[in-house]
Amino acid sequence: MAAEDGKARSGKNNSIVTMYLIVYNVVQTLGWSALMATMIFYWTEHGTFRGMYASIARILQIFQTLAVLEVVHCALGLVRSGVALTGAQVASRIFLTWAIIHSVKETQNNMSVMVFVIAWTITEIIRYSNYAFALIGQVPYILQWCRYTFFIVLYPIGVAGEMFSIYAALPHVKQSGMYSLRLPNAANISFDYYYALICIMFVYIPGFPQLYFHMIRQRRKVLGRAAEKRE
Repeated sequence: MAAEDGKARSGKNNSIVTMYLIVYNVVQTLGWSALMATMIFYWTEHGTFRGMYASIARILQIFQTLAVLEVVHCALGLVRSGVALTGAQVASRIFLTWAIIHSVKETQNNMSVMVFVIAWTITEIIRYSNYAFALIGQVPYILQWCRYTFFIVLYPIGVAGEMFSIYAALPHVKQSGMYSLRLPNAANISFDYYYALICIMFVYIPGFPQLYFHMIRQRRKVLGRAAEKRE
């Protein structure tokens, strides 16, 4: 769950920056909505998740990779989020998209892939539309409530799907030796992608609760403030 704040920083909230951020968030909302529509259409046509990834792969790759701009937004001070946190979250999403699902094609029909893709899609439709409304200063309460409530279920579901997808990729990575560097070689270094993936799975253990409870605290703060305004 990316942490970029959709609001422009104070002092940089000029019309050009604001308009750019509005366009970016609207484009992302439309992109993820198209992905959701494609999944629904595929399910109604075929009644199964098998083969669904192939129908959504290009949309997912485009709009998830486009999220690299969010790190740029943070680095340039266009939004009120830290580069490190946003960068780590965007990088993990792009890693799953390209280095796991795209590279290890045997995982593409695994249910865990569709679990995290569905969780991502719902989250991003809500998140980007919330940011777009925030930039114009008119966030519907129901949208804000969804933004800070749905993650309670979607975040752990998404993380579980991501971990099981990496796990499903392990035997194929080990057998193929993809992205691994064996000795001897000119650089005299070795790298084993299989063990790197295992290490990445262990990183989820301390990382998940920290981000999850950070969002819980944000929920109390944001929805509490919204409730006060409604009163």
